[in-house]
Amino acid sequence: MSFMFRSVPRIVCEAGGIAKTGTLMKELGATRVTVVCDPGIVTLGYADKVQQSLEAAGIAVQIFADVQADPPQNIVQQAIDGAKNWKADGVIGLGGGSSLDSAKLVALLANSDQTIEGIYGIDKATGDRLPLIQIPTTAGTGSEVTWVSVITDNNNLKQVVYTPQLMPDIALLDAELTYGLPQKVTAATGLDAMVHAIEGYTSRTRKNPIADGMAVTALSLLGKNLMKVIENPGDKEARSAMLQGSLIAGMAFANASVAAIHGLAYPLGARFHIPHGHANALVMAQVLRFNLPAAGKLYAELAPCLIEDCDFASEEEAAEAFVRRIEEMVPASGLETRLRDLGVTEESLSEMAEEVFGKIYRLIESNPRDMTASDIEAIYRQVY
Repeated sequence: MSFMFRSVPRIVCEAGGIAKTGTLMKELGATRVTVVCDPGIVTLGYADKVQQSLEAAGIAVQIFADVQADPPQNIVQQAIDGAKNWKADGVIGLGGGSSLDSAKLVALLANSDQTIEGIYGIDKATGDRLPLIQIPTTAGTGSEVTWVSVITDNNNLKQVVYTPQLMPDIALLDAELTYGLPQKVTAATGLDAMVHAIEGYTSRTRKNPIADGMAVTALSLLGKNLMKVIENPGDKEARSAMLQGSLIAGMAFANASVAAIHGLAYPLGARFHIPHGHANALVMAQVLRFNLPAAGKLYAELAPCLIEDCDFASEEEAAEAFVRRIEEMVPASGLETRLRDLGVTEESLSEMAEEVFGKIYRLIESNPRDMTASDIEAIYRQVY
């Protein structure tokens, strides 16, 4: 087996660690830092905390707080232009996956003459990015440890940038930033992280033993703590476990790939602005059930991550229990489970299926079971 595994150079995990942002950025040599976040992060006071820490370290600060979910290309371009015109020499991503993905592109393109369109795809970027620290406030996307950025282009299609320069210098995990997350955000981002671990472990294209070990560790942390933080949002130990699990799952999928769950979720976000984690949750159980004939052995291996103290009589029984557990967790999370309840139109189902099969086929290739456009449409209809 041949494979390559990339990882972030440094991970700092500490409750209250946001106060060290200035010291960490100073170590990277930055003197003028653009903080990329959304308006909610400003309202919560997190952007102010970062600004205070940076200014205490003698670093000038620019706040770009206009990030939107499924970040539109034109908004990301505004952030890039702002950082470049201000002559930023460092970037901080602060927030959920949309802010972190946007910050990666700001760090790269504020230091480059390339365009966003020019780097869509794999390894299209040239040159170095600015120093970059990623601070997630959800558990979550794992974006703080990946070299991937997903945005929505001007034609409302998901576009992905894969390039090693997007890997940040430091991932800073501060569990205190997740204590006040609303239930639905906690549920959606937690299930998203679980999908990262599951799809990374079952990837047909880039599965490898290092990512496998991380996926198992991540899924154990996430599976055993998600319902705890949904039912008791103030459980600090469980919140920290979720943040760690999300990061480790990010390292797993970044080095192994995601698959059909993400493929089916992308059009739901781009067309109907369903948050990414929720979009994954909508199709998660149905895709796993579809995959069961081909992925039974792997699902059986993952079953102990979600189901403790069970002695399964067979591989088939373990795999079935694993899928059934996911089928129970999604509705128990409190998220809506029907596309029609989230504004998705019935006539769009076949269009989205064709879009996934035609334009996002790379994710279908990673799926453990072959999938046609008709299979994809059938899954959409199951959850409509």
